[in-house]
Amino acid sequence: MTPPIQIPTPNFTLESFPLPSTNQRILGPPHPPNTTIPLPLRPNPTANPLPLDTIIQDIQTLQRSDHLFTKYLSRHGALLFRGLPIHNASDFSKFAHAFGYRPHEIIGIVVNRPLLAPNVAPANESPKEILIYNHNESPQVPHAPEYIFFYGHRALDRGRGGETPISSSLELFQRVQRDLPAFVADLAEKGILSTVTYTIDAPYKGGATLRQAFGKHILDSDDAETRRAKIEAQIARYGRGKYTTFEWTGQEQEQEQDTLVLTHRLPAIRTQVGTNLPSLFTGLAAYYRNKKVNGRGNAAQQRYGDGTAIPEEYLERLAEITDDIRVLHTWEEGDVLVFDNVIAQHGREPWKGEQKDRVVMASLFDGEVPGAYGFGEWAKVVQALDDVEYEE
Repeated sequence: MTPPIQIPTPNFTLESFPLPSTNQRILGPPHPPNTTIPLPLRPNPTANPLPLDTIIQDIQTLQRSDHLFTKYLSRHGALLFRGLPIHNASDFSKFAHAFGYRPHEIIGIVVNRPLLAPNVAPANESPKEILIYNHNESPQVPHAPEYIFFYGHRALDRGRGGETPISSSLELFQRVQRDLPAFVADLAEKGILSTVTYTIDAPYKGGATLRQAFGKHILDSDDAETRRAKIEAQIARYGRGKYTTFEWTGQEQEQEQDTLVLTHRLPAIRTQVGTNLPSLFTGLAAYYRNKKVNGRGNAAQQRYGDGTAIPEEYLERLAEITDDIRVLHTWEEGDVLVFDNVIAQHGREPWKGEQKDRVVMASLFDGEVPGAYGFGEWAKVVQALDDVEYEE
C-alpha cells in the first residue's frame, strides 16, 4: 500500500490511515506503483480538536502555495477526509470552497438537486432501491465539473448497503484498450452521440424537469415563445455549434406539452491535465447496468458519434472491467469524499431501510479543462459560456 503520508499544516497534521480492502485498493497502470484509491486523510489523533474555520484556513494556505491537494487528487483520483468537524450543509460548503475551485453549474441537469447551502445540493434523490452504477459526473452534456465533493451527513450501519463505488477512469481506459482495442478505436474516431430528453414533468422520481434543466430565467408569466427562447439561450451556452442540436416536440402553443430532445456529439475519452494520459470519461457502463438492474431506461441514451449502436458485448465487458477495479466506500458520518472527475468514477449502491437513513450531499467545481483525444473538432472539451440575463 501507499507509504504513510503526513501533511503538516500551520496548526495541525493530516495523516493517511488504513481502510478495509473492500474500501481501498492499489491502482493498476498507468498510476504510479503502490498508489491507492482513495487516499484517506484525517487529523493526527493526538492533536487537540480544532474549529472548522482553522482547518479551512490551513487548507487554503496549502492550496494557494502549492496546490497540494490538487496534486494528490491528480495522483490518486479520490481523497477521503475523515474526523473533521463537518456537521451540516453549511460546514460542508465552507470546507469545499476552501480548495479554491470555481463553483460549477450543470447546464441541462438530469437529476433534481435543490440548493441546501452555497453550491451544495443532495447528491441524488432517486429512490433507495435504484442502482446508480459507476460513471463520471455529467458525461451526457458537454460541460462537466472537474472536481466533485461528497459529504456523508447521515450514514447507514454496515451491511445495509448505500456505499459509494470508486474507480479510476485512467485504469479503466488501460484495461479496455487491452481487452477491447476496437471499441477504443471506435470511440476515438467517432465519439458518442448523447441524446437527452427533457420533459415538463420529471421522467422519474428524483429526475429533473425541463425547467430545472434550462429554465433558470423563466418566469411564471412568460408565454410559450418566451420560455422556449430562454431555454434555447441556455443551450447556446454550451458553445458547441453544430455538435449540439435540439428539437422541440409537443404542442406549439402550450408550453406544458413541450418536450425537448437534445443531442450532443461528445468525446468519451479525455486526457488528464498535466500528464495527457487518456481517461475513459463516460456513463456507458452506467446506462447499460442501470437499465439491466433497475428495469428502466435513462434520461440519456448514447450511441457512436455516427449514429450507429454500440455493441452490447462491449458494454457488458466495460461493466465487468469496472466491477473488477472498483471499491465500495462505506460511509461514516462526517466523511468527505473528493473526486477528480476527469480521472475517477463514482456511483451509489441501493440500501435497506428508509430513504432518509442515508443522506449524502454534493458540491461541484470547475478546474482546468481536460484535453482532447479524438479525430475532430467534436473531441475538444470547452467550458460553458458565461450566463447573461435574458433580455425581453
